[in-house]
Amino acid sequence: MAQFDPRRQPTRLAPHMLTAAAAISVAMLAGRAYQPAQAEEVPALTSAQMAAMEAKAFAAANAPAGLTAPEAVNVQIRRGETFEQAVRRTGVAPEEASAVAATVANAFDLADLRAGLKFETAIAKPRNGRGDARLIGLTMRTGPASQLTVSRSFDGALRLRSLEEKVTHETVVLKGDVERSLSASARELGATASIVRSASRLFATKFDMQRDIRASDEFTMVFDREVTEAGRTVDVGDLMYAELRGVTFYRFKPAGAKEAQFFDSNGKNLRSAMMRTPLQNFRRVSSGFGFRTHPISGYKKMHQGIDFAAGTGTPVVAPADGVVVEARRWGGYGNWLRIRHNNGLESGYGHLSRYGSGIRAGQRVSQGQIVAYVGSTGASTGPHLHYELWRGGQRINPAGVRTQEGTELAGADLTAFRAEKARIDRIIASGGQKRPAMQQASAEGLRPARG
Repeated sequence: MAQFDPRRQPTRLAPHMLTAAAAISVAMLAGRAYQPAQAEEVPALTSAQMAAMEAKAFAAANAPAGLTAPEAVNVQIRRGETFEQAVRRTGVAPEEASAVAATVANAFDLADLRAGLKFETAIAKPRNGRGDARLIGLTMRTGPASQLTVSRSFDGALRLRSLEEKVTHETVVLKGDVERSLSASARELGATASIVRSASRLFATKFDMQRDIRASDEFTMVFDREVTEAGRTVDVGDLMYAELRGVTFYRFKPAGAKEAQFFDSNGKNLRSAMMRTPLQNFRRVSSGFGFRTHPISGYKKMHQGIDFAAGTGTPVVAPADGVVVEARRWGGYGNWLRIRHNNGLESGYGHLSRYGSGIRAGQRVSQGQIVAYVGSTGASTGPHLHYELWRGGQRINPAGVRTQEGTELAGADLTAFRAEKARIDRIIASGGQKRPAMQQASAEGLRPARG
């Protein structure tokens, strides 16, 4: 826990000591030519430097008399619990917990704190094992780039202090080569999970992410994020641009559209394309479409789908926009899901371990949305996804489906898209952008104290 030494008092000099020091200085300067004092400007410390100094001072502090060395104790507010009650669980006396809560309330309104809020305390316990513990310090993040600390001085008083970090808005350009996998390579370069998911959904409309992507394939991702001066990312925007093996995707919102979409370099909308597979991570295709010997019955019969071998819990995504038709148990398919898509196709998924959040009959889903998770329910010899496609009520081979992509922009929309594309291209050429960002609001569950 990054804390400063709460027991270290500011240096104070008594008046008689100042007088003595002045007399000694006069004696030392006797006989010398008078030279005016030169004031040396002390450079301002950054928040990161201040935090490092505080952590070092706190670590070097001696244990209070009769108490053990302070130990870090993490606390999470429970449902129906007040801040004071949460502090009390660290082992401090009720009156001390009340005093800490009153101190914090000077900066933030604690009346409406939500369950799940976390803070860290430094607690010293009696050496003889008897009596209440003593709170030496407390740290609570009050916003993406701010935190509040409570510390105790030698006289026992509680001191409240807040720290605000400067935040920089960055447009990040990540470029790299695929090594083990696209997602792992992008994460190593600093892409967040949400950015990787967004890019993978786009790439899946053009590539089979397991069989088409090879080591050394080049990729680029461009997105906005906000970073503190200590280098911590506090917010990430939407994916702005993605490129893999020369295939590009530009984010653009046409006039009148409800949300932004992705277009290729010529302004063709890629939103309605069917993804090649509903899984972005699987080990192999364990069974293709066509006649085979059934692994359980032993009979030769038609396999009317494709099986993807994947671990239990692997996310299954909707390959295109649509509406859930069924989400139920269905014989040998186990947990079964069927989606009717806007392009005239229907997709089915068998042996699922569970469904995605909110997935039920009648629910609308969007391309790339997680709708279920791989499992081994029903007549299954191991974790895998059974994937089917229908056209006109007849099962068809998913590997042979090619759907028409979206229409191209025209008129004013095409002009605006070209301007946005040129802006993104300039950012990529320059390697990214940085500019100051406004300070963030308080963290969820915390509100500034009422004046």
